[in-house]
Amino acid sequence: MPVNYIDLPINDLNKLLKELDITARELLQIIAGFSQQQFNKLPFAGSWTAGQVSEHLLKSIEGIPQLMNGNTKPTTERKADEHVITIESIFLDFDTKMKSPDFILPSDGPHDRNEMLNSFRACLDEIAMKARTMDLTLTCTDFPFPGIGELTRWELITFAICHGRRHTLQLKNIYKHVTMATV
Repeated sequence: MPVNYIDLPINDLNKLLKELDITARELLQIIAGFSQQQFNKLPFAGSWTAGQVSEHLLKSIEGIPQLMNGNTKPTTERKADEHVITIESIFLDFDTKMKSPDFILPSDGPHDRNEMLNSFRACLDEIAMKARTMDLTLTCTDFPFPGIGELTRWELITFAICHGRRHTLQLKNIYKHVTMATV
């Protein structure tokens, strides 16, 4: 039975799925490019290791499938993608440094690169499957997003994409530093 995506044309859904796929592939590719030693090497003072960045990102998105399965309500007071621009403007502003909320701060490590890759694959595959099969216009009510409020499933997926892109860029920068140091 097809899902009724109220205000979201199918080409927008296809675009969302394509962006999720591209983001996932780029993220997995950069993580796979690190050796285990490089994954846990501090690139420069004040930075996180690639393992810490990966753990932080995973902590931020691994709850999305549960939120999508959780309590929801119809989105009637606004468009289902109204917060997309806000999410993009926050997380795709690469010039602005952000402070992570405590609940998604990474541990000191060490971090296992292969375990992280497997965890990301499973999480991102589950988000993509849900994106294809669920009504993305419903608002998830179990966790108000800090500074924004309750998000629709569509907006949660957008967050995963934008936060993933932000940290993929950070991982690429870390990769340059830790591979230059070993050459």
